Amino acid sequence: MDKLTEIITWKRKEIEPFIRAVTNNELKELKPAVLQRPSFLEALANPKHLSVIAEIKRKSPSAGSISAGADAKEQANLYAKAGADALSVLTDEKYFGGHLSDLKNVTDQFSAQNILTPCLRKDFMVHPVQIIEAALVGASAILIIVRALSDNEIKVLHETASLVGLSCLFEIHNENDLERALTANAKIIGINNRDLAIFKTDLAISERLIPQIPNGIITISESGIFTKEDATRAKEAGADAILVGEALMRTPKPFDLIQDFHSV
Repeated sequence: MDKLTEIITWKRKEIEPFIRAVTNNELKELKPAVLQRPSFLEALANPKHLSVIAEIKRKSPSAGSISAGADAKEQANLYAKAGADALSVLTDEKYFGGHLSDLKNVTDQFSAQNILTPCLRKDFMVHPVQIIEAALVGASAILIIVRALSDNEIKVLHETASLVGLSCLFEIHNENDLERALTANAKIIGINNRDLAIFKTDLAISERLIPQIPNGIITISESGIFTKEDATRAKEAGADAILVGEALMRTPKPFDLIQDFHSV
C-alpha cells in the first residue's frame, strides 16, 4: 500500500463515527457567514507578484518532525505580518500533527485583528461532513486531492463546497489528474511536485503540467520550494502562486523568505 492510500484509508476510518447526511438547507444557512470571509481565489489572482500560500505544518510523513511545538496562532501572525497572500492550515493529526482547532484559532485571531488573509483547510477530504467542519471553523477553501477520490466523490465535494461558498483547491500530480480536475470544472489547480505515493519531489512536475492548464485557472506549485530560485522556477513555468510549508516552518526568518518569494 502506498502512503497516500494508507492515509486515505485511515481518514475514512477516522471520520466514520461523524458521517451523517448533509442537507442543502444546512449548507445554505452557513453560506452567508462563509461569503463574508476573504476569498481564497481572489487572494491568489494578484498580477503584481507571485502569490504565497504559507502553510502551518508541524510534521509530515516525508520530512518527519518539522516544528513539533509550533503554535498555530503565533505562526499565522508571522505569516500575516510578512504579507502571505493566504494560509494553509494542516488539520490532520495522525500524519501531520495538526488539528481542526488550529484552523479555528487562526481564523478567530484573524477575525479579531481584522486580518483579511484567507485560510485553506488542508486535510484529506472524503465526505461532505468535513466541509461543514471547515465552514464552521472559518475556512475560505478546502482541498480536493484528485488522485485519492473517485469522480463521483470529487463531484459531491465540489458541489457541497460551492453550496456553502468555499473555494476548492484541486491537487494534481499528473496528466490524468489534470484531465479529471478540468472535467470537474476546477477554478484553482495545485500541482503537487511531491509524489504522495513514494514522496519523491521534483519541480519539473510543475514545469511540465502548468503549461497544459487553460488560461483563467489559478495555478499553484506545491512542495519542494525552499529558495528564491525554486520560486523563480515555479513562476517561469507559469504558476500564479506557490504553497510553502516546510521551508517557512524551519526558517527563523519567515518574513524574509516570503519577501524573497514575492520579489521573483
